[in-house]
Amino acid sequence: MYFPLSALDFELSTLDFELSTLSFQLSTFNFKLSTFNFFSRTFVLSTFCFSPDNMLPFEIYSPEEELLHPLFKEKKVRVFIKRDDMIHPFISGNKWRKLKYNLIEAESSQKRHLVTFGGAWSNHLLATACAAAKFGFKATAFVRGEDVNSDTLFFCRLFGMDLRFTGREDYRNKEQLFESFYGGDPSACFIDEGGAGEEAVRGCAELAAELKGDYQHLFCAAGTGTTAAGIIKGLSEAGLPALLHVIPVLKGADFLIPEIRKYLKDDDGFAFHNNYHFGGYAKTQPGLLKFISDFSASTGILLDPVYTGKMMFAVYDLIGLNYFTPGSNILAIHTGGLFGLLGMKDRML
Repeated sequence: MYFPLSALDFELSTLDFELSTLSFQLSTFNFKLSTFNFFSRTFVLSTFCFSPDNMLPFEIYSPEEELLHPLFKEKKVRVFIKRDDMIHPFISGNKWRKLKYNLIEAESSQKRHLVTFGGAWSNHLLATACAAAKFGFKATAFVRGEDVNSDTLFFCRLFGMDLRFTGREDYRNKEQLFESFYGGDPSACFIDEGGAGEEAVRGCAELAAELKGDYQHLFCAAGTGTTAAGIIKGLSEAGLPALLHVIPVLKGADFLIPEIRKYLKDDDGFAFHNNYHFGGYAKTQPGLLKFISDFSASTGILLDPVYTGKMMFAVYDLIGLNYFTPGSNILAIHTGGLFGLLGMKDRML
């Protein structure tokens, strides 16, 4: 009986081997299917992710939160903040709104190389670098001034953005710079500094339709005026009677008024408060820095000293000056850009 059992063991072993071989082949087949699925998904994403009608999902989260302060109770007003800073860690605030239709236009025109402009601490450059990485574009930035290693540019490089440091005189003519380096490149897409332009206005206008509360006054900071123009346009299109208060962050910023108006209808109104620049663009004063520190410590919401800090300071100051009718609801737009804090961290505390 021993021999036949050994023969049976051998046949069973052979069967096990054949089954194992079959299992291996099936595993190989599954691997090939998985590989095919991976490449299929990759192809679908790279081909269709940003066509105008089939964008990659980019769900935004921008709640409206009420702020509480004894001053508001005293003056009988309610103050809220729209948290566009929560849209994305790097493509935050108005940066996403201004880039959205620029990216769609680039994709529909088959321009896969984004070329834009900004300074060493530009939140627009950081947002563009991250968006390019996320949606499969190449990105290049002309950076104003000498070669430096700011925290913002570190992240830009990490997202794969190519940086070209440019003298301030040459930087003034951005379209000429673009033509000199990329005029012959059909894949290159010009995006102006800060994302300014018609596409950006269109993106910012969408904010108005998102509003949940009933507000008489809205506030936003302004550098190029694009975000302000978009919000005013959106309020008009949505039939909302709220008045937008524009807080320019530059000194001598009256030139922004016609820049804003060129995107609007003649009867679109807004308020323009040009005395909260604190010395000019990216300039600060001790009072502003203390306000930002106190605000952050009492609300858990960060502000940057270049844009949102000045805007929010204006809100508090105007309330203290009895600018608003009792019973008013006020909404401040948090436009993100918090990486600007890193450039002043040694002066904040």
